[in-house]
Amino acid sequence: MAPTPEPHPGPRPPQPAPPAPPRTLKPGTSWSDAWRRSLTAAPEAFRDDRVLNLWAADWHPDGAPLPATSPLDGTSVAGPPRLDADAARHAVRAALDQHRGWRHVPFPERKARVSATLDALTEHRELLALLLVWEIGKPWKLAQADVDRAIDGVRWYVAEIARMLADRTPLPGPVSNIASWNYPMSVLVHAMLVQALAGNAVIAKTPTDGGLACLTLACALAAREGVPLTLVSGGGRELSPALVRSPEIGCVSFVGGRDTGARVAVDVADLGKRHILEQEGLNTWGIWDHTDWPSLTPLLRKTFDYAKQRCTAYPRFVVQRAAFADFLAAYLPAVRGVRFGHPLAVAAPDDPLPELDFGPLINAAKAKELADLTTEAISRGTVPLHRGTLDDGHFLPSQDTSAYFPPTALLSPPPSSPLHYAEPFGPVDTIVPVDTEAELLAAMNASNGALVATLSCDDQDTYERLASQIRAFKIGHGTPRSRGDRDELFGGFGNSWRGAFVGGDLLVHAVTEGPPGERLPGNFPDYHLMP
Repeated sequence: MAPTPEPHPGPRPPQPAPPAPPRTLKPGTSWSDAWRRSLTAAPEAFRDDRVLNLWAADWHPDGAPLPATSPLDGTSVAGPPRLDADAARHAVRAALDQHRGWRHVPFPERKARVSATLDALTEHRELLALLLVWEIGKPWKLAQADVDRAIDGVRWYVAEIARMLADRTPLPGPVSNIASWNYPMSVLVHAMLVQALAGNAVIAKTPTDGGLACLTLACALAAREGVPLTLVSGGGRELSPALVRSPEIGCVSFVGGRDTGARVAVDVADLGKRHILEQEGLNTWGIWDHTDWPSLTPLLRKTFDYAKQRCTAYPRFVVQRAAFADFLAAYLPAVRGVRFGHPLAVAAPDDPLPELDFGPLINAAKAKELADLTTEAISRGTVPLHRGTLDDGHFLPSQDTSAYFPPTALLSPPPSSPLHYAEPFGPVDTIVPVDTEAELLAAMNASNGALVATLSCDDQDTYERLASQIRAFKIGHGTPRSRGDRDELFGGFGNSWRGAFVGGDLLVHAVTEGPPGERLPGNFPDYHLMP
């Protein structure tokens, strides 16, 4: 008798994937590693337990350091050594003495010293970027890009500035810079080195919320080459009389929010002082008679870079109601594809650092503020179109995630919500449907002036007609606009900008004196002049 065949066992049920190994901090990237490398790179500017203030061409252990933590995971980091008002006045007077000497240094020598500074910044590029990751939460690639844009941008000025300085002289006093924390290198250090190249001594206040160690290292490298920089820490109330109102100051350059900017604007207007005040505005992206949806999704995801903590971020989309379903089909895959989390967390020590759209917000207080604003808006009738969760994030085991906020999209926040009119400065989009061109323009101009805007519209003539009525300095046709580099100009309309416009030749003209009666392009109390 033939043997009975054994029954076929059938397909094996799917086996669960083995659990992923817990993520760890990439070796060599800890805060202690970054701090140790900073001490080695610039021992004159760092102590074991603190950073120093730079004034009168020397580093001073003055000021009371505030405690500080990294937004990445709550790690303790160096806090700003806050000067009092009297010390700030001494620093400003010393900067004036530097200015009086530096303005007579021959241009070839100024150019050589700034070029040597750029070589030193290039040598320490990765350390500067790592400090940015820890201090302000930038993902690795974005932190590197911030450093590179500063270096490359100033190199362009080194090559081009001679023609910009024709028949121009430095200001009568140093330039005072008060900037926000989000772009310490590509905005603040870039501006400082161009101001110095133009013949001015330069003062900067370190942002209270982050960037202290990165800025200190950059200024130490410049000071070694004899570039006349002053870098001090302190509260706005204590330092503003010296850094804004002092008669020694030749120009005030400010980057920040409208409330603080308005106070600075009053001070400089009273004194008739040269000024550059870049303030926030609600940058909007309009969708009108648009059909090229496949090209829109990748652009929408890019708007979440650095958690929209940029002056040129797009937190508001104004969408033609007839195209709303098509817009959502393009938008939702973009927002669902956003990756966020700890920028230095890896699965294995040899793995590359993760490619994230954003890391934490600048601090836990900002994350809580956004959570409260979102909850309040929903309670008042806003429809949540997308609400990510921290479970979607890329984190270390049991790390502090209090400074993280997942991407969120809300439909039509009511006028009673601050999200109706204000820039959230975080990964929260508000989407407003409209039916007419008049409604589109009203919604896109909700904040009385913006830095950038975009209009996605198939027909060129319609785009040009509508774009001419949008109150933004730069307007993109279906693509986002940025602050720009090198010869690209930058400014703002309405309350988003006060004083001289910048970029290209205008940045140099804003911090130098030209012929008598010169009217700089800008938004001034008594005139508005476009380039």
